[in-house]
Amino acid sequence: MKIIIKWLLSAVALLLVAYLYSGVQVHSFGSAMIAALVIGLLNAVLRPVLVVLTLPVTIITVGLFLFVVNGLMFWLASGILGGFHVTGFGAAMLGALIYSVLGLFVDALVARLFP
Repeated sequence: MKIIIKWLLSAVALLLVAYLYSGVQVHSFGSAMIAALVIGLLNAVLRPVLVVLTLPVTIITVGLFLFVVNGLMFWLASGILGGFHVTGFGAAMLGALIYSVLGLFVDALVARLFP
């Protein structure tokens, strides 16, 4: 149940990103649910590999390069899906930043609901 609630709230967060920032477009709630799932899968599978491969750059930039990795995951998800569109890499980085901040609220809410 916890995973389903987090998935639904992440889809709502993605819709909120599209509402707050015009560089990200989501066509429907169904598209947001699929996009949240794909972003979660990319972050679980591909992101750790990219973090390890870019570790020297991440150390040199004191961790700031992780924003680029997050933007890449967001941009890749928009390239895979039809109902989720990001206008460019800069928009992907800003959209990923907003989505990450909203994700913190989602995580806190789910932790409160399911202690």
